[in-house]
Amino acid sequence: MIDIPVEDFVFVVCALIGGALLLVTVLLDDILGAVFDFDIGGVSLMPLVLSFVAMFGVGGLFATQVLDVHGGQAAIVGTAFGLVGMGIAYGLFSILRRAQSEEPFSIGDLVGDTAFVSVGIPAGRYGSVLVKKEGQTHEYSATASTEIAVGSSARVIGVAGNGLIVEPIAEEMIDRA
Repeated sequence: MIDIPVEDFVFVVCALIGGALLLVTVLLDDILGAVFDFDIGGVSLMPLVLSFVAMFGVGGLFATQVLDVHGGQAAIVGTAFGLVGMGIAYGLFSILRRAQSEEPFSIGDLVGDTAFVSVGIPAGRYGSVLVKKEGQTHEYSATASTEIAVGSSARVIGVAGNGLIVEPIAEEMIDRA
């Protein structure tokens, strides 16, 4: 029978379980993020804790196997490794968080915007409009209660499924703007 010191067993368990759970957290962050909704400076608390636990185990094993220190001294080395690992995880997750883009706009965000009628809109039927949003021009089907001619400007007043509900803008209002 193999005789494994208890401290080595504890360090191996910390390294394996902490590392495995850290990997699961990184891969399933969107699912687990709602469960563990605590963060420090925009970084979720869970990867920080798990990186500490994993690196504590690695540091403790390093202390017992390489440095040949045991007990409290091995725990101090493990704690130092854990804090360094947690700092590295914090830095990496901070960089990843800053690299995320903002949520794209939704079709509902277009309400109140001005649209250019590209395909005439008969009363109660569908045509097409062009709307500028976030530096790009987007084309949507649109309907209106009154007829709107090609080349006219319209204001988006609502959303109907994947299309827009628009109303004509009086020419005088466009000239004043």
